[in-house]
Amino acid sequence: MKKILITGGAGFIGSHVVRRFVKKYADYQIFNLDALTYAGNLENIADIENQPNYRFIKGDITDAGFIDKLFAEHQFDGVIHLAAESHVDRSITDPLSFVKTNVIGTVNLLNAAKNIWKDNSDGKRFYHISTDEVYGSLGATGLFTETTPYDPNSPYSASKASSDHFVRAYGETYNFPYLITNCSNNYGPNHFPEKLIPLFINNIIENKSLPVYGDGNYTRDWLFVEDHAAAIDLVYHKGRNHETYNIGGFNEWKNIDLVRVLCKIMDSKLQREAGTSEKLITFVKDRPGHDLRYAIDASKINSELGWSPSVTFEQGLEKTVDWYLSNEQWLKNVTTGEYNKYYEKQYHQ
Repeated sequence: MKKILITGGAGFIGSHVVRRFVKKYADYQIFNLDALTYAGNLENIADIENQPNYRFIKGDITDAGFIDKLFAEHQFDGVIHLAAESHVDRSITDPLSFVKTNVIGTVNLLNAAKNIWKDNSDGKRFYHISTDEVYGSLGATGLFTETTPYDPNSPYSASKASSDHFVRAYGETYNFPYLITNCSNNYGPNHFPEKLIPLFINNIIENKSLPVYGDGNYTRDWLFVEDHAAAIDLVYHKGRNHETYNIGGFNEWKNIDLVRVLCKIMDSKLQREAGTSEKLITFVKDRPGHDLRYAIDASKINSELGWSPSVTFEQGLEKTVDWYLSNEQWLKNVTTGEYNKYYEKQYHQ
């Protein structure tokens, strides 16, 4: 059996990737490594935790000794690296934790993989998942391509840019087999409610204010998380070594327009009078280093690998709202911290 290590597999995007690989590839042994920090939640993948080709490992990628032993013991054939600190606001208040996880943690994984693959890297793959934020901010026109110069503006994006550079450097210096993808904003089920869409869904449910930064005209490209998981699957199996692929939704929205669409959907789903949720919108002081616009040119992955999004933003947003309204216990567990007890319950009985 091929042994695939997926890091950050209890997080938002990682849980969807783990589920897809466990269910789709019965001949793979999937190892899910997660430190279970605040955004790691084993409830996200409770439905597959008893599958015979799945194993969860609690551990921290910043612990080099632990990572070296893990790779030596299991001799992984591939790594899909999603584990990361990813919230821009948190990076502004605590940049060092982003350096430790996103930079040092990535280098620890690179070293461990290099050491076990040094004699034979045939068929081996180190797939590093990154972000479009490494490219900085776009003006009113243009798109990020795979050759856009890096220009990060937050401690988060700087840490991800650094990790991308290390991955490429290992490819050039050691002929290390890597792939990188840079993706636009994801949304969908299991998203920790500190990011815009799940935060606002939860706030609307609870009739709390919807804090919109600045004038709300910041523009982002949005991608449904299951479409991202499908792209990751495709790139891992069909992508060319030492290549970068941008993954985007062809789907730009200004924050304020997105929030208004979300308000309309929530009013309809909650059977509230039209316009009720929109009254909760509150404009707040902008955050430092806020990038005006991100937009991905995903033509390379489309032309080379045949990938494109399967849903429109409106369809994906409705699916997302339906999931949160049908999983209010999950939302309650996350917002109250109860989800932290799941690991102890399941693994330390």
